[in-house]
Amino acid sequence: MIYLDNAATTALHPKVLEAMLPYLSEDYANPSSVYSPARKVRGVIDDSRKKIAQAISAQPDEIFFTAGGTESNNWAIKSVVEAADSMGRGRHIITTAVEHHAVFHVCEYLTSQGCEITYLPVDSEGFVTAEVLENAIRPDTCLVSIILANNEIGTIIQMAELSKITKNYKIPLHTDAVQAVGQIPVNVDELGVDLLSLSAHKFNGPKGIGALYVRKGTRITPMIHGGAQEKNRRAGTENVAGIVGMGIALEISTEEMAIESTRVKNLRDMLINEILTTIPHTRLNGAAGANRLPGNVNISFRFIEGESLLLHLDMQGIYASTGSACSSGALEPSHVLMSLGLSHELANGAIRFSLGRNNTNEDVHKIMDVLRSSVDKLRQLSPLYDDFLKKR
Repeated sequence: MIYLDNAATTALHPKVLEAMLPYLSEDYANPSSVYSPARKVRGVIDDSRKKIAQAISAQPDEIFFTAGGTESNNWAIKSVVEAADSMGRGRHIITTAVEHHAVFHVCEYLTSQGCEITYLPVDSEGFVTAEVLENAIRPDTCLVSIILANNEIGTIIQMAELSKITKNYKIPLHTDAVQAVGQIPVNVDELGVDLLSLSAHKFNGPKGIGALYVRKGTRITPMIHGGAQEKNRRAGTENVAGIVGMGIALEISTEEMAIESTRVKNLRDMLINEILTTIPHTRLNGAAGANRLPGNVNISFRFIEGESLLLHLDMQGIYASTGSACSSGALEPSHVLMSLGLSHELANGAIRFSLGRNNTNEDVHKIMDVLRSSVDKLRQLSPLYDDFLKKR
């Protein structure tokens, strides 16, 4: 098996599993209780909160645990709107045309609740400019939510430039950093964000656990009511094993980031170069070089369907994606790729390879052997390719 869908999820690190196991067996006390086994469990939650805060240069009391990135995005956006509404500050939200569905669909829902949404356009590489953002701001704008690193095309947004605008207008800035945290350096003060979403399973941690960073002074309301957990902000008995795993996973990812990101970048560049130079009629989607996530490769293969190519790769034990895992099986072309200005043909012919910790040079060589053969076979069956050849 060659797994190339690390943007969808990553393998649990062995050290993370080892750290989690005691809290799935003998250390099972409820951390809200007062006896000593419970206080011990409460202590490990506090330790993990500190680890996560340190990794993004935040304060521990600014970290709130959630069930994952989707919940964090929902909580951030809905609660800021609710808080702003209670103060009569308006219900206008600014986001981008290339957000993950965990933001996109939240905004669609809020439209049905009377909010107005402005979707900022992006350029051909997926970037948003400060000028476009500033022109979209209105007196009733209550929130700006912009993805930090795109889950499909890997483009890393220059958030520090955008946050200067939101600060000038005193508008809270949220970022979906699920693809970024653990992959690239993330410093909430340098970025200038007020809320930031992250998810453990994107950096070799467990599924079902995430966090929301909330800068001190940012008004949010609880989304889940019932208990006093997370400083009365997020009710429910804590996922202790998940919280421990998340802290360890992010600690490992942060410590190894400099070396590991360079290694994965080299694999990424090798794969991109091999595809673009040896397979004709291909296109790299997203930004290049340092402005791209280390492991992201998104390529459009002209004259073929991405889903058909995925099935060919699958039969050879190579597992990739056509885009966001949350939209797998969708018949419509990717809204992200369409926002870049791609045609339906190029958008439908796109494949995302996302490399990670377990990939090697040998993987890239094997992928290319299979990919060249598969693309050639599919193009031989394509009427579009046949028409193209006849017109040459």
